[in-house]
Amino acid sequence: MKTEKELEEAIELYANMVRKICFIHMKQECDVDDIFQTVFFKYANASSFQSLEHEKAWLIRVTINTCKDSLNSWFRKNAILQDDFENLYTENIVEDSIVLQAVLTLPPKYRDVIYLYYYEGYKIHEIAKILNKKENTIHTWMKRAKERLRDIIGGDDFE
Repeated sequence: MKTEKELEEAIELYANMVRKICFIHMKQECDVDDIFQTVFFKYANASSFQSLEHEKAWLIRVTINTCKDSLNSWFRKNAILQDDFENLYTENIVEDSIVLQAVLTLPPKYRDVIYLYYYEGYKIHEIAKILNKKENTIHTWMKRAKERLRDIIGGDDFE
């Protein structure tokens, strides 16, 4: 169990990262807030971490899994989403909303590798470890994601 001070420090350090991951998956501000709270509730009850990198990787994995769980929930599958994507606050997430909108159209596995590689700066082998996949799988997903983004946006911006 984490102390209140440890929780506050973690939120200060990782809040933007967790929100970005949530936004990439959930696409709605209210859902982002719900997942954010859930992730840090889980963090508060987690045991200690080996290092800051281990802590960060744990938060990424928990955030992605919590988003997937929410998206696969019975309620979500049977609810009608009312917020229009155009009304969301994409300018706070990344500078280039065209790229973000293209990334958001990708399947979740491709979104995750693009986000972790380009926005968090992880290397392929680190992404493989975080997502518990083989490096070749991550290479394949990255290649396919880049191809889809090139088709959507055009050009060679993803090298």
